[in-house]
Amino acid sequence: MIRIFSHYVSKMAFVLLLLELLMLLTSASVASVLWFSDQNGQFRADNLYLSSLTFALVIIFSMSALGMYQHGSREGIRTTLIRIMPSFALGFALLSAMIAVRPEIYFGRGISSVIFAIGATAVVLTRLVVFKSAESALLEARLIFVGSGPLARECMDLAHSKNGLHQFSVVGCVPIAGEESCVPSAALLPVGESLLEMARRYEARELVVTVTNRRSKEFPVRDLLACALGGVRVIDAATFFEREACQIRLDSLQPSYLIFGGGFDQSFWRASVKRCFDLVASGCITVVSLPVMLLAAAAIRFDDGGPVFYQQERVGKDGRIFNVLKFRSMRINAEAPGVPTWASANDPRVTRVGRFLRMLRIDELPQMLNVFKGEMSFVGPRPERAFFVDQLARDIPYYNVRHSIKPGVTGLAQVRYQYGASVDDAVQKLQYDLYYVKNNSLFLDLLILIDTVQVVLLGKGSR
Repeated sequence: MIRIFSHYVSKMAFVLLLLELLMLLTSASVASVLWFSDQNGQFRADNLYLSSLTFALVIIFSMSALGMYQHGSREGIRTTLIRIMPSFALGFALLSAMIAVRPEIYFGRGISSVIFAIGATAVVLTRLVVFKSAESALLEARLIFVGSGPLARECMDLAHSKNGLHQFSVVGCVPIAGEESCVPSAALLPVGESLLEMARRYEARELVVTVTNRRSKEFPVRDLLACALGGVRVIDAATFFEREACQIRLDSLQPSYLIFGGGFDQSFWRASVKRCFDLVASGCITVVSLPVMLLAAAAIRFDDGGPVFYQQERVGKDGRIFNVLKFRSMRINAEAPGVPTWASANDPRVTRVGRFLRMLRIDELPQMLNVFKGEMSFVGPRPERAFFVDQLARDIPYYNVRHSIKPGVTGLAQVRYQYGASVDDAVQKLQYDLYYVKNNSLFLDLLILIDTVQVVLLGKGSR
């Protein structure tokens, strides 16, 4: 993994994106050179470079929006062909909309067909080469876990579950005296040699420390220092989870990690950039989605004659209470007893129109007004109701850390995890929220915005 503006990105996915961008640019340029030559053999450039760049960027955006650069996207030629068709279809629709505004970027019907065909072929071939290369043992990261307790078991599960471009080979776990063993006996490595000798013998590139009691006299401080000085990378379990799962795991979290681990940018520059991003993103989405919002309002009114909008108190930055605005998706008096209730799968309180609005996240669109008012950001932890916040803050450590920044219309937890409807779900989502609060940047906001398109198009995680 590599860090770009504090966010961890898969090296192979990054290389794949750059290669495909180059291939798409080359496809558009070569096809245009062959097509747009005059009778004397002279090439007519016109708006070739702008058109080619627009084509490449729109296709890359479409593939990103449909999850083709996510960690779990390793695939064969059949799956690649199936996934690439909707991506290019979305790209064609976006290009058509852009051409209506900027006709000068239009290649022409004939050349556009050739460019799309060449571009799709180039992407398929590039992916086959990259995916085949990713299977090489030379690119496989070999890990040794120091410790064999419950945290080591979780780290092993994470390493074995990764089916994306970055693969791990877990050499095994080094047991520490006095720690309960929770891993299979076959995963335990024989003790007797130093950690540095063991790492070199097994060709391990990295040691992950999963021992929770680091004050024990059995904790191998000198061995770990020797590994760090000997060129073997040493990290702790919290860093491993943050890097590989984009989570700050509560079960491996020490207060010192939050204090000394960097991040948590609350500078004036970051706040100004984020506010500008909020206004631009919300303004564009409001303009584009205005016809959809008008249809949604009419459908809600026609469905049961009740009010179109619904306001609900939520907890914002620094614990301040504000009213979030949404399209009403539940029947009137859905909480008649007066006790807040978690939403459930196939919730009977949701109306027919409301179920459709929730599936496509249309019910969230009025929150653009909250963004304009400065009560919310476009990207951030989802605001929760005060009743649930009081309960969750009592039961979950560090829960109120998420209130150190403005809540968002969308967020990392929303694009990575299912709809939250229980305390356990709140714990899982908090781990993503903590990652965002610690590593938030304009780059991460843009990635979450792209992932939100995928969530909306595929209706993921709605209730």
